Amino acid sequence: MSEPSTPSYVDRDVRQRELLPPQRLSRCHAIVVGVGAIGRQAAMQLAAAGVPAMDLVDHDVVAVENLAVQGYAPADLGMAKVEVTAAACLKLNPDLRVTAHAHRFRRSSVNELPALQDQQAGGDPVLESMLFCCVDDVLARRLVWEATRHRLAFFADGRMAAEVLRVLVSTNPPADAYYASTLFSPERAYAGSCTARSTIYSASIAAGLMVGAFARWLRGLPVERDLVLNLLAAELTVA
Repeated sequence: MSEPSTPSYVDRDVRQRELLPPQRLSRCHAIVVGVGAIGRQAAMQLAAAGVPAMDLVDHDVVAVENLAVQGYAPADLGMAKVEVTAAACLKLNPDLRVTAHAHRFRRSSVNELPALQDQQAGGDPVLESMLFCCVDDVLARRLVWEATRHRLAFFADGRMAAEVLRVLVSTNPPADAYYASTLFSPERAYAGSCTARSTIYSASIAAGLMVGAFARWLRGLPVERDLVLNLLAAELTVA
C-alpha cells in the first residue's frame, strides 16, 4: 500500500501573481495594530494573500458585541483577539510566521517588534515593514504613527463610522506630511469610538481597500492617499 502523498501548495497564489508579485511580497513583514472589525479582516486577507510574516497587536478580548461585526465565533468569547486571529490566519496560510502581542500598542512596542528593528538592532535587513493601523481613536492613531513612521515602507489607516469608510495610505511614511493633518484633536474627532456603529461588510470593504492599496504599492503603481467611501449614499471621494 503506497504512502499518501503530501499535498503541495506551490500554486496557491497562481491566480494573483500578476497582482501581488511573489518576489516583492516575500520580502514583506506586516504589522496589524488593532484586530477588531477592520483589523481582523485585514490580517486574514494579508495571510491568505501570502504575506510571510505578521505581528498582531491588540489588548482586547472577544466579547458578545464582537460576534456579528468582527467575525469572531461564540467559542472565542473571553479569548484574546490576537490569539484567535493568529490561529485563523494560520488556517489560511500555515507557512505564515505570526506573533500575537496581547497588549495595547505603546511607544516602547517598537522595541519588541522585529519588523521595526534596524539591522544593527537585530532586525531582518531583507524584509520591508508595513503597518496597518486599525485602532478606533485618534490618540492611538497618533501614537502608532509617531512611534513607527520612520521605520516603515508602507502605512495604511482604516477608519469606519457605520457605513462611511475612510482609508489613508502613505507610501513614504518617513517623509509624509499629509497624514498627520488627518489626526484631529480629540475635541474635533468623531464623538465616541469610530466602531461604535459598524457592520462586518463595512469592515471587510475597508480592509479590502487597505490591502488593495498595498497590492498597488507592491506593483509600483500610484496609490490614493485619502479615500472616503459612503456605502449608504453610494459616494466615493478621493482627496
